[in-house]
Amino acid sequence: MAMLIPNRFLFDFEFVMSHRPELPAIDGGLADWTDADRLPSLGELDNRVEFADLWACWNEKGVSIACRVTGKQRRLECDPRSYWAGDNLRVCMDMRDARTVKRATRFCQQFYFLPTGGGPKKNKPVAGVAKIRRAREDAPAVPSERLGVASRVTDSGYSLVARIPAECLSGFDPVEHPRIGFYYILEDRDHGQQYLTVGDDLYWYTDPSTWATAVLAVPSAGESEVSPSRKSLSGYSVRSG
Repeated sequence: MAMLIPNRFLFDFEFVMSHRPELPAIDGGLADWTDADRLPSLGELDNRVEFADLWACWNEKGVSIACRVTGKQRRLECDPRSYWAGDNLRVCMDMRDARTVKRATRFCQQFYFLPTGGGPKKNKPVAGVAKIRRAREDAPAVPSERLGVASRVTDSGYSLVARIPAECLSGFDPVEHPRIGFYYILEDRDHGQQYLTVGDDLYWYTDPSTWATAVLAVPSAGESEVSPSRKSLSGYSVRSG
């Protein structure tokens, strides 16, 4: 029997986003990524099997994100004109982590990344920015060419690495605001959807309060990065209101 209310909707989640002195290379490969960068796996709370691995990290130059999808049977289908309709990764961030705000502010942004679909032969990765629906105020426009993205495609899947420069993040201020709202949804023609907190039925695309909180970790003196033994999910609380 399907759940009337997904378990993940009942909680507010918080995790540590690892700090890297140097962000991973934008080459589509995953050799530069570590377990410390891995995003929390929350699908089991709703009895959902997750089909992909995702990572994220940050430093003063911006935020980097990576994903790996395996076990594909169908050919990738990606079209920048309808980026949401095929294989895609979407990432939302709120530089003020306004947990009680139900409509996006100018600090909220949605980015999308496609493993293919770009270039004259439609075989290059794509990065772009989409407005958040019903936003109280839109974030400043970001030219897509300022975003970094690379992918590696195989017969059974792909890996993708993306970077959002600090100047493209509206209100990015890790010293004064080290807690940010964070959400991702990965859509795949073979596997369906994988998302961090809630799915389309609970309006993640209009309501930033459904996103998780990422705490921008800063290494202590003498450390080059967050310890790989640190767990990604640092806490959760019962959602109120």
